[in-house]
Amino acid sequence: MLGKGVVGGGGGTKAPKPSFVSYVRPEEIHTNEKEATEKEVTLHLLPGEQLLCEANTVLKCVQEDSCQRGIYGRLVCTDFKIAFLGDDESALDNDETQFKNKVIGENDITLHCVDQIYGVFDEKKKTLFGQLKKYPEKLVIHCKDLRVFHFCLRYTKEEEVKRIVSGIIHHTQAPKLLKRLFLFSYATAARNSPATDPKKHAVMFDTLQDWCRELERTKGNMKYKAVSVNEGYKVCERLPAYFVVPAPLLEEDIEFFQGRGIPIWCWSCHNGCALLKMSALPKEQDDSMSQIQKNFSDRIYRTVHRPPYETAKTEDLSTNFLSLQEIQMAYSKFKQLFLIDNSTEFWDTDIKWFSLLESSSWLDIIRRCLKKAVEIIECLEAQNMNVLLLEDNASDLCCLVSSLAQVMMDPHCRTVFGFQSLVQKEWVMGGHCFLDRCNHLRQSDKEEHQRQLSLPLTQSKSSPKRGFFREETDHLIKNLLGKRISKLINSSEELQDGFREFYDGWHSRPPSYQGLLLPHLEGPEIKVWAQRYLRWIPEAQILGGGGVATMSKLLEMMEEVQRLQEKIEARHHSQEALQAEAASPPRTSGRLSSLFPFALLQRHSSKPVLPTSGWKALGDEDDLAKREDEFVDLGDV
Repeated sequence: MLGKGVVGGGGGTKAPKPSFVSYVRPEEIHTNEKEATEKEVTLHLLPGEQLLCEANTVLKCVQEDSCQRGIYGRLVCTDFKIAFLGDDESALDNDETQFKNKVIGENDITLHCVDQIYGVFDEKKKTLFGQLKKYPEKLVIHCKDLRVFHFCLRYTKEEEVKRIVSGIIHHTQAPKLLKRLFLFSYATAARNSPATDPKKHAVMFDTLQDWCRELERTKGNMKYKAVSVNEGYKVCERLPAYFVVPAPLLEEDIEFFQGRGIPIWCWSCHNGCALLKMSALPKEQDDSMSQIQKNFSDRIYRTVHRPPYETAKTEDLSTNFLSLQEIQMAYSKFKQLFLIDNSTEFWDTDIKWFSLLESSSWLDIIRRCLKKAVEIIECLEAQNMNVLLLEDNASDLCCLVSSLAQVMMDPHCRTVFGFQSLVQKEWVMGGHCFLDRCNHLRQSDKEEHQRQLSLPLTQSKSSPKRGFFREETDHLIKNLLGKRISKLINSSEELQDGFREFYDGWHSRPPSYQGLLLPHLEGPEIKVWAQRYLRWIPEAQILGGGGVATMSKLLEMMEEVQRLQEKIEARHHSQEALQAEAASPPRTSGRLSSLFPFALLQRHSSKPVLPTSGWKALGDEDDLAKREDEFVDLGDV
């Protein structure tokens, strides 16, 4: 054994006892090192991507209180992403790997996706920024896509901890030069890579031919034309080098107000109607200039509105729709419901889940965006009208509404390459301000989602879990049995008759997945992503658990309902009722309970004491979820 030798000697002095005893033989050490090297997962780098720093023996923790369970691996930081390489990734079979994202792995976080970084010092969590004097024993990363990562650095070498923590903080928070963004190095490296089949890639819309092909695909080339007047961005930097305008439009008109006030083509419907967008003309105080703008606008508008041959409807998104501030504030509040570090916070938040969700207004914003897109589709499809979207710069809400409408109407946009091409056309070439909206350069203290807008979480005392939504069922039970939640269930706006006829008519027919697809706009149909919300409930996260995990929760809720029914029956079965039942033969039901053969119940409603949206999120129990709630007088129960 190592460490059993005698240190020092001579002089009759007593040999000191060994201070360290190893029970691992040297050959075992080399064997373990060899096995670890063989198990090491390869870091996949994109063209132009460079490794900046890394740390070994990092534990990716399970997100539970005081939990030391997890997966050991290597934490790395590149100029594009933060990645955790665990041993379990090498065990994926071929069926799983073919569905994996080819750019971002399950344990990868792009640098621009990092929302906040926290460090845990002596069980206290603090925000990390700038130069650190002391380094944390645990790293917690909140992501903009609602993921939360916990990395324990307790078993990592001190120097590696300093490098990886400092590197992550610097490359996610420090101001950057535009040319230092990863996209430039990637573009240079990808340009030098071997050419591939253009049919297997998204359309970039950076040539005149790309726009001409898109016009031909949508049969819009009879009324619209691709122009190169802005080639080299000599007219306006806000517009792409090439774009599509109505055929009667003169190129001099495009240059007159530097591309403002010009209807720019987005997409053509099968009936010849088109979806267009236009940026507003600058506001002028001078009366003569205002008159010139009015005459110009009237003349340009006649290129898309020529009744009776062609009509157009204008949708002013700057005044009659959502504001960017509303969307930002709602998402900031909504996000805080998911960026939770431990199960205690989860259950504390869950007590007031519906009230917190409703106060964020996020689901209502989602519904309004979908409704606006369907309204536009109704004009194009049913009324045979052109639709002209108007916005100050036509680069925010125009991109959103136009993209939603095309996804619903065009099956090509619902394919992988079609959707990538749509994002490239409407958002990238559409001039969306990614640098400002996402704060990629980190040159401003104003984050894209300000932390002061975060929703305060409930600070009440934690109580033991009961059922799926715990205490909230007790608070809401009387209301839920007699009526449904107001804002999440009822529509905030009544649908107009013509729109309602179009909407209901489509939903009354079997859908064609190669044609128009309309979403449900009613309150109960718009729900949060259940898998993200339920990540703190272990049973719901069983890999491949599916119906088994769902059934476990359903049975648990059924037991609660059964106990409640027994209390109600005990209170209402008075002596007079018993005598009345004795005088008349009891009625029996041949219908089996949904719990058969696990329990024998009389015929009572077995609907769980849960909001309809929570019940439906568990599975495909649509028929049960859509039944009207039975009214039961609970009295003092």
